[in-house]
Amino acid sequence: MKNKTVIITGASTGIGKEIAKYFIERDSNVVMNSSNEENLRRTYKEFDSPSNAVYLAGDISKQETSQKLATLALETFNSIDVLINNSGVFAPKPFLDVEEKDLERYWSVNLKGTYFTSQAVIPQMLKQQNGSIINIGTVLVEHAIAGFSATAPLTSKGAIHSLTRQLASEFGKNNIKVNTIAPGIIRSPLQGKIGIEDADSLAGLHLLNRIGEAIEVAEAAYYLATSNFVTGETINIAGGHTVGHAI
Repeated sequence: MKNKTVIITGASTGIGKEIAKYFIERDSNVVMNSSNEENLRRTYKEFDSPSNAVYLAGDISKQETSQKLATLALETFNSIDVLINNSGVFAPKPFLDVEEKDLERYWSVNLKGTYFTSQAVIPQMLKQQNGSIINIGTVLVEHAIAGFSATAPLTSKGAIHSLTRQLASEFGKNNIKVNTIAPGIIRSPLQGKIGIEDADSLAGLHLLNRIGEAIEVAEAAYYLATSNFVTGETINIAGGHTVGHAI
């Protein structure tokens, strides 16, 4: 991945931040995005303002943000080799309490953000006849938990899983690979945001009896970015979450 150009959305905190760091340290050219400009600038400085990275703040649910990211990548690094659609929002809420504004939020950020950014980069990947798109879903799409009601965000994530397979089918002949990473419980700021004070208390949801670390998702993203014969797949980075439970 040296000198390859990677666009990463939601790159200022959590999993996205770790993915950005992983690729930057391996000499990829990285375009970082987040809706929070202050967090994005702070993360960039924390990385020691690397010369092989640039950043652009913007709401990924707006199509203009996707176009700006693609333009910045091309103007700065002359290619778009990998897109990692990490940006997303997620929180539990009982089904009967979900309002239209909840659905609009999740579908706008999670699905439309992934959809528009993919639309923005694929024309360049078609010119190159090569590229990789990596979407971030969740194991909960295929493995529901009765005590964790999150129908609003999960419908948007389920759509992302479906979008992955369709794009892989449509653009496989152009050597554009499209895959999904479905994480289990990963140690990140998201856990605190949704009210989980002790993420390690959820270790039993995984056969390995521990929660995952953000770097393990970054390693999976790097593998998919470099793989030339994997497409249309959903890769569970979940310690056996979908297979069974430790008790």
